[in-house]
Amino acid sequence: MTPLSAYALAGLRRCWMPERGMWSHKYHLDGRQPENESVPHSDLYYSLNVLLGLSTVRAELAGEPYDVAALFAALCDALPRHSVRNGAPGMALWAAAELDLDVPGAVADRLRVLAADIEPAVRWTAQDAGLSLSGVAAQARRDPSWRPLAEKLSRVLLDRFSGPHALFRDATQGPRRHFATFATQVYAALALYHHGELAGDARSIAAANAIAAKLIALQGPLGEWPWFYLPAADRVIEAYEVYSVHQHGMAPAFLHHAIRHGVPGARAAMLRGFEWIFGANQMRTSMLVPALSLIHRSQARRGVQGRRIGRLLRASLVAGTGANAWTTDPATLCLTQEMRSYEFGWLLWSFGGQSAYPELTDRLEFRRMVSLRPQDLRTRAA
Repeated sequence: MTPLSAYALAGLRRCWMPERGMWSHKYHLDGRQPENESVPHSDLYYSLNVLLGLSTVRAELAGEPYDVAALFAALCDALPRHSVRNGAPGMALWAAAELDLDVPGAVADRLRVLAADIEPAVRWTAQDAGLSLSGVAAQARRDPSWRPLAEKLSRVLLDRFSGPHALFRDATQGPRRHFATFATQVYAALALYHHGELAGDARSIAAANAIAAKLIALQGPLGEWPWFYLPAADRVIEAYEVYSVHQHGMAPAFLHHAIRHGVPGARAAMLRGFEWIFGANQMRTSMLVPALSLIHRSQARRGVQGRRIGRLLRASLVAGTGANAWTTDPATLCLTQEMRSYEFGWLLWSFGGQSAYPELTDRLEFRRMVSLRPQDLRTRAA
């Protein structure tokens, strides 16, 4: 097991809520109690994301306090009872395919109905449409009956969510049709790579490569992946918050594909982005919290951290005036004192099964953790 995987597994024990049988929505790093904050629908979705990551380290799970198959079944059973995002069934399908588990019919049917009428997916966000395509494509590798739906979802992404240039839009209607987040680009690129590689679809691969190339061109001066974009101009309109999960997990998830498809600068961009975690950032501070085996969620502008409306207003100002989307004064930034469990899902998905990046996976920083042992969880539950 690499030090990176050991760190992630130790951190997940911190985020595990044995009384709920899920990983938490949020772990507080500022000392407030309880340490784990539960938001049921988010716990559920994040836990599915964690299971996707755990699929890369299945051989290392023998000593962990989770029965993965039983946990997956319980999460799928709970899914219809919660108001989860439209992409949640897609995450369930994706995790199931990677874990070699069957998907309960009620969950699979949430997406199978789109084969008869794809229009509801047009009203989703690009993130949800992309995540659904990734899940369907993963299932299609095992069961060809999913292939027609994968084709339809890929057309929705390409025909309805693509912007006038390389970047994709958050939505097809409302104000967000003019804007896009980094997460939108990740889910769109990943989904199109998944479909393109499954079906040999050159259009999907070309669109994913274009997203990757543009994001690399717009990467920040210290390897940051900025938060908010204007697809009409293919430019950044607000860099912050810069999220750790984008640096260590979500960007690498699509950049692994970009590297395979020959996108120039993809490997260098991934390495620069990851180095940001270890302190090569504007605050000149490591994002790791070794005493807890966790990672600070983000670097944010003081006064608007965690406030989506404030960030959107600032982004609108930048879009209209061309003001600076970046800051060079670290005194105006702060660390977000929390971590979300799904972040380790992405870290493990991108690097849990990797041996080609020892400069990242074997870093000394990952060896300095203080691990919560699996047996300690029983004491916490009591």
